[in-house]
Amino acid sequence: MRIGVVVNPIAGMGGRVGLKGTDGKVAEARALGAEPRAPDRTRRMLTVLADAGEPVELLTYGDPMGESLAREAGFDPEVVGRPAAVVDSASVSTSEVETTAADTREAVRAFVEAGVDLVLFVGGDGTAVDVAETLSGTEVPMLGCPGGVKVYSSVFAVSPEDAGEIALTFSRTESREVLDIDEDDYRAGEVHPELRAVARVPVADDLQSSKQTGGGTVESLAEGFADDTESGVTYVLGPGSTVGAIKSELGFDGSPLGVDVWRDGEVLVRDATESEILDALGDRNVIVVSPIGGQGFVFGRGNPQLSPTVIRQCEIEIVASRSKLDDIGQLRVDTDDPELDAELRGWRRVRVGRFERRLLEVV
Repeated sequence: MRIGVVVNPIAGMGGRVGLKGTDGKVAEARALGAEPRAPDRTRRMLTVLADAGEPVELLTYGDPMGESLAREAGFDPEVVGRPAAVVDSASVSTSEVETTAADTREAVRAFVEAGVDLVLFVGGDGTAVDVAETLSGTEVPMLGCPGGVKVYSSVFAVSPEDAGEIALTFSRTESREVLDIDEDDYRAGEVHPELRAVARVPVADDLQSSKQTGGGTVESLAEGFADDTESGVTYVLGPGSTVGAIKSELGFDGSPLGVDVWRDGEVLVRDATESEILDALGDRNVIVVSPIGGQGFVFGRGNPQLSPTVIRQCEIEIVASRSKLDDIGQLRVDTDDPELDAELRGWRRVRVGRFERRLLEVV
């Protein structure tokens, strides 16, 4: 099998520092201390490909879009091209290269010309759009390893490891949706996913669904949660409309797509970054999150500020409307820490009303 691998090296960088994406925010993300997320997730995916012992011919793009990561995994990849900034300036360090959507599209075109059986990409919805639109009119399927903050499309595997496994084992493809949103609207608290393309994707169980909105009221849930808050406990309140109802019930106008920290009637931090959350934590801390409708993710989609370091210092309370739980059927996590993901799996009590709880499995 011939697999083309292309990496968006800046995907997801803005998440931990509260930027809700990296489009047009790379310099700001770096100034805030953001670290690249995509390389480690690529390593995890490529390790599965390398350890499987299957005959794989790996094609990739020059650094920082995959070459060194492929060699680290033990491959001797065919490098089909290099980012324009590297070609234009031989003296520039690849770690400082600003890659573009045009680089991704050029990589995909080169993969098609080289006769790959699959384009495997690491990034978010914006990268998915670039790949899908470039593949339009071809028979070459695509598969995403989730690396961005926005991962609403149904072309992504659930985890990097799943992406590697699916790439090795798929035998059929199907049409799936590629969605994207405007990051400026997203930062302003508005989410309007737009269908941007339909792509051929491997048929597999471990693919995520498109993001959907959950129905049902959450007023009683929010009232019950507010009644049960305890003195001295620090509440780390995640994004989304369900947790937003809780924020309103607690008496403040929260960040609709950010993380807010609240304790004893006071908002300690609004729209917090990972470091701000850590600074605000107390002796006892509770993360409050709601799964993404249609997908079931409670960590790893839209809330990367809730990092493994934050999660390990907190209790977890999951809240959701009954209709949302009926729709998703199970919960998922993708925290960037496989050991923590394993610890979080199992049955969880989800608050669905003032008093009611429902058991749902994190898979």
